[in-house]
Amino acid sequence: MEEEKKSFEIDMVRGPVLKKMLLFSLPLMCSSILQLLFNAADIIVVGRFAGDNSLAAVGSTSSLITLMTNLFIGFSVGANVTAARFYGAKRQQSLKETVHTAMLLSIVSGVLLTIIGELAARRVLIWMEAPDEVLELAALYLRVYFLGMTGMMIYNFGSALLRAIGDTRRPLYFLAFSGVLNIGLNLFFVISLKMDVAGVALATAISQWLSAILIVRCLMREKTGIQLILRDLWLYRDKLSMIFRIGLPAGVQGMIFSLTNVMVQASVNSFGAIIVAGNSAAANIESFIYFAMNAFYQATISFTSQNVGARRIKRVDKIITRGEICVLAVGITLGVLAVVFGRQLLGIYTTSDEVVEAGMHRLHIIALTYAICGAMDVMVGSLRGMGCSLTPMLVSLIGVCGLRILWIMTIFQIPQFHTIDMLFYTYPITWIVTLTAHIVTFFVIRKRLREKAVARQL
Repeated sequence: MEEEKKSFEIDMVRGPVLKKMLLFSLPLMCSSILQLLFNAADIIVVGRFAGDNSLAAVGSTSSLITLMTNLFIGFSVGANVTAARFYGAKRQQSLKETVHTAMLLSIVSGVLLTIIGELAARRVLIWMEAPDEVLELAALYLRVYFLGMTGMMIYNFGSALLRAIGDTRRPLYFLAFSGVLNIGLNLFFVISLKMDVAGVALATAISQWLSAILIVRCLMREKTGIQLILRDLWLYRDKLSMIFRIGLPAGVQGMIFSLTNVMVQASVNSFGAIIVAGNSAAANIESFIYFAMNAFYQATISFTSQNVGARRIKRVDKIITRGEICVLAVGITLGVLAVVFGRQLLGIYTTSDEVVEAGMHRLHIIALTYAICGAMDVMVGSLRGMGCSLTPMLVSLIGVCGLRILWIMTIFQIPQFHTIDMLFYTYPITWIVTLTAHIVTFFVIRKRLREKAVARQL
């Protein structure tokens, strides 16, 4: 039984990097694509069987949910880096304390989010100027949706701990099982019970709790250092500090990115309904590219963390080069395919030729250059894996968010440059600038790590 358990692990500190990175990343890609498909199924069900107002109510909450959860998802990144570091260093007691700190933190985070969601949902929607006809439906959706927030946090932290030992397959199985249940419950609650948006939210909450139960059961049955023992749940101060040191900058960065995207969306809105619709459809297609590339960001974090923990600093160069090669190959390939088959893909979202053309406009500028964003994220993953999280956060906020806002407030305001193309160009330009800064930061941090390794030998 123990050998069967260990078959899910990947030895990240020995052997070929590329093969193991692919074995790690492919299940993550599948998980992300499944999640996107399940989310699309939610929208399709509510749109076809509950009406336009219900569809708008669900759609109007996505940016708010992302904004509220990004901070805590960042903490799961901190848990992943910390656990991988101790796993690579074979420090079993420290790994055990990290696991129990992370899982208790996930529960605290989920409960806190649920309370905030229940108390503040309607007020925040009013601040966001949600239309009167969808306000109550959107508030109801959020209140029910946030009942599953603790389950979502437990799953995210638990899967982060499994990624720390190289296991990305079991989280995929759990997600697939709960996602299928989500679709079935959607159909039952909305079509049979006529529960409208509450039915979609309840289906999501139940499926989130199921995935949490499966991940907890998996961790409890582990025979390695990441075994979860419920009576040992505790917030160990030093481990909590390490998780926060890595996770807080990652979470804050995600939140500010969300706010920046809201600002960009507001600028897109000024070009009218057709551009807005085309932009939304194209962005949805691009999300598949982004999450496919994001698998290599996650792989780079875990591989780098384990090798730094095992003091195999020389392998960090191999990890970053293999990660960049993979992410560029995936990003370029999928970006080109998105443009080549763009009209057919956009036709899934709309029957309007004008909207399709507007979407193609975005795909030609952003999808074709999306690989640069993937390369940027892999550099960030390597830096976080080396224990450096604050610096890449600051670089990303200045390079992506700061420059993007500056662009919108200056160049974009000049009449001859006030075009949708000039708005879209902010993406590849800020990616290139930020990637360059991250590369410089990587060489500086790597040099420091090597100096420390030499000092230990002396």
